[in-house]
Amino acid sequence: MPVVMEHSRAIPVDVATAFDRTLPIALPTLFRRWYGPIAPIKAVRDQTGEWNSVGQTRTVVQVGGGSMREELTLLDPPHRFGYTLSGITGPLAPLVDHIEGQWRFAPVGTGTRVTWHWVVHPKTRAATALMPAFSALWRGYARQALEQLSEELLN
Repeated sequence: MPVVMEHSRAIPVDVATAFDRTLPIALPTLFRRWYGPIAPIKAVRDQTGEWNSVGQTRTVVQVGGGSMREELTLLDPPHRFGYTLSGITGPLAPLVDHIEGQWRFAPVGTGTRVTWHWVVHPKTRAATALMPAFSALWRGYARQALEQLSEELLN
């Protein structure tokens, strides 16, 4: 059974700027810190294209050797973009079959509410039982990633 995880942050930039600068951001910049056992991203390899068209793919490599294939599956500028993570290796491999992710951008006050949304498909029944703990860790990881995104968008 899929598990939904989501975290949001208001950032004082307009929606188009938030979208346009988030879509191509270097993943090792955004996800550069550990959060508990969740590793930072070390590199992106084998990217097809500029990361601006549905169907483009890349390999995301984490510190510690985990990796996953990312495919851009949805582009709806400036409101949202989506992707699928599959072929997961490393510490997440026993828990997660694949993940459907989205970044969403909506006006709020004088800025933008940026929401990072994940639908995690556990690999097994046993993995499903561990999803509440993983979800709590992921929210912390997402919070720090959105803090880093805010810093990047405001510079």
